[in-house]
Amino acid sequence: MKAIQVIEFGAPEVMHLVDRPDPIPGENEELIEVTSIGVNYADTHQIENSYRVPQTLPLYPGLEVVGKTSSGRRVLASVAGGGYAQKAVAKKENIIDIPDGVSDEQALAMLVQGTTAWHILKTIAHIQPGESVVIHAAAGGVGTVSVQLAKMWGGKVIAVTSSKEKSELALSLGADVTVDAKSADLQAALLAANGGKRIDIVLEMVGGKTFDDSLAVLAPFGRLVCFGSASRTPATPVIPTALLSGTKIVAGFWLGNCFGNPALVNDVIVELFGLIKSGKLKPVVGEIFPLSQAPACHRAILARTSTGKVTLDPTS
Repeated sequence: MKAIQVIEFGAPEVMHLVDRPDPIPGENEELIEVTSIGVNYADTHQIENSYRVPQTLPLYPGLEVVGKTSSGRRVLASVAGGGYAQKAVAKKENIIDIPDGVSDEQALAMLVQGTTAWHILKTIAHIQPGESVVIHAAAGGVGTVSVQLAKMWGGKVIAVTSSKEKSELALSLGADVTVDAKSADLQAALLAANGGKRIDIVLEMVGGKTFDDSLAVLAPFGRLVCFGSASRTPATPVIPTALLSGTKIVAGFWLGNCFGNPALVNDVIVELFGLIKSGKLKPVVGEIFPLSQAPACHRAILARTSTGKVTLDPTS
């Protein structure tokens, strides 16, 4: 089968298309004939070995696939690695049946992006109707789902985007207002977007000054949830006692802590599938790259030119 291999850590160019033997499922595992491959921002960290979990070489990247089992089930699966391939193995408990009416790419948008958005807003931030919600990278995979869920759950959605096209996308998904991520004074822009009032909830994955500015505009009892650092720039360290004024909350979220608990992953995805089927949630399917063009796919993600859920086609 064809698969992507990494034999040295680094930029997207370290990924190479190779032939390797089909994986052999172990006990309590299933072999999946892959029809679509999900790409996540975390994958760019994986090939650099800057991911939260240390990687080893040779590395076969990829953490999520859609495909068919030997019994013909069409499934979404989380895999421990090797997802950038024409075949993959997954533990049976990490396999979820995809209902009719949900496409391969829509299903992939729910495994990482959908569950992340759901947990940040509901489990961590405890969103309440009428609260203001700032969503950074609102045109990205997590962002496009977050905009819709936050609006569905009664939030005032302030979408932060980096281009006119991304702003228009966020507005089409239900955002109330947009803010330019490149604003000279981001704090002032965020407050202006909320009618001069401070912000209740911030979904932050940029890091650096964006984190600093987001924390500075939190309302009393406001919640800032960090789930990444796309800029690769660390934020200013947070002094706990500085959070006392305003009773501010800073939390982190990593989806990896949810795996192994069906109530936190499988059950949430089933709920999200139901929202898709009912038309209440419309995942944004981004560009589909050939498997052989995985480096170009990663470059697009790193350059922040992509929108929605980006996937790889294992047939080309």
